[in-house]
Amino acid sequence: MVRVRGWWWLIGLSLLAGCDEAPRVERDEDDCQAELVALRVEVVTAEGARVRGATVTATNVTSNASITGVTDEQGVTTAINESLAPSPVRVVANAGARVSSAHRVEWTCNSCNCVPEPATLQLELNP
Repeated sequence: MVRVRGWWWLIGLSLLAGCDEAPRVERDEDDCQAELVALRVEVVTAEGARVRGATVTATNVTSNASITGVTDEQGVTTAINESLAPSPVRVVANAGARVSSAHRVEWTCNSCNCVPEPATLQLELNP
């Protein structure tokens, strides 16, 4: 009988060890997006043809921080993202000697993310 009591003590001690007074942290689900919100930039020629391999640069007008992306086969890049927000950004594209006019993009921010206005930008390269 002494042997059985020993097992009950062991079980009781293991249950007692799990009942500590340590604080518990309740974690709410995060409704914010894990991915950064991106600006879709399309680069075209004066004739309207999409330009593959154009360099698109966005520069924060306040901090002077910048992000550069290169357009894909469809002439589009989504490299410009909300990491430059909340200040406005100046966006320009170039391909070889051809350069687009600069466009200004504003960011509207909430507690989770910032959204560009406009959400899509088309930059036309000067001939």
